[in-house]
Amino acid sequence: MPELDHASPLPLWAQIHADLHRRLQAGEFSLEMPLPSEDELVDQYKVSRGTVRQALARLSDEGLVERRRGRGTYPVEPDRLDRLPRVGSLAIMLTSLGVVESSVVRCREIRPAGDSAAHLGIDVDDAVVYVERLRLGDGEPLALDRSWLPESIASELMTVDLTTGSLYAALAQRCGVVVTGGREHVRPAAATPAERHLLRLPRDEALFVMERSASDGASVVEHRVTLFRGDRYELFSAWGAQTTLPWGA
Repeated sequence: MPELDHASPLPLWAQIHADLHRRLQAGEFSLEMPLPSEDELVDQYKVSRGTVRQALARLSDEGLVERRRGRGTYPVEPDRLDRLPRVGSLAIMLTSLGVVESSVVRCREIRPAGDSAAHLGIDVDDAVVYVERLRLGDGEPLALDRSWLPESIASELMTVDLTTGSLYAALAQRCGVVVTGGREHVRPAAATPAERHLLRLPRDEALFVMERSASDGASVVEHRVTLFRGDRYELFSAWGAQTTLPWGA
């Protein structure tokens, strides 16, 4: 069990999250062998229960584990690549499905914030780090990411290898900024000829456009627009007896 680095800018819960993710990928847990209990994780990592719960909550948000009341925490079995990834987790989702993820960095530069300023809460002339990545699964284009981050907090991203892995992991490890939440808006859209060619999108197929504002709890640290291939993803939701539905739904 690796010791946590209390001097690291990466919070303890994020370090535990990273280690549990590594252990999940190594096949240490299964439906027959669930993750350790909260009490066991508290003892293993020598942290508070709240810190452990925060790490488990992030794994659950990423769709990697399922927390069953009174029964424990279990890894989610891989399934088809047929849903939009949960927040911040395209790289993790692909890896969990046994898909080799990678990115082609099409553009990375420091530029004026422009239209992204309104989303980031900065002035239009303030500098941002702009990153454009073509996201691949087993070498096949799946999505096009365009991200704007304030240069004041993200300048280290200019020298980071972004051809694999998560932008948020790099942001945490190199810049000490941890994304803890955000808001997303998803809509369908027709692809331009250039986008269709870049994504190898079949004729007559549409895109999903996901627009995101990610925050570190105190402020918005990224504005992102992602184009997902409509032939590879679908949106879904679930509801149950506890859901309150408006009249006429």
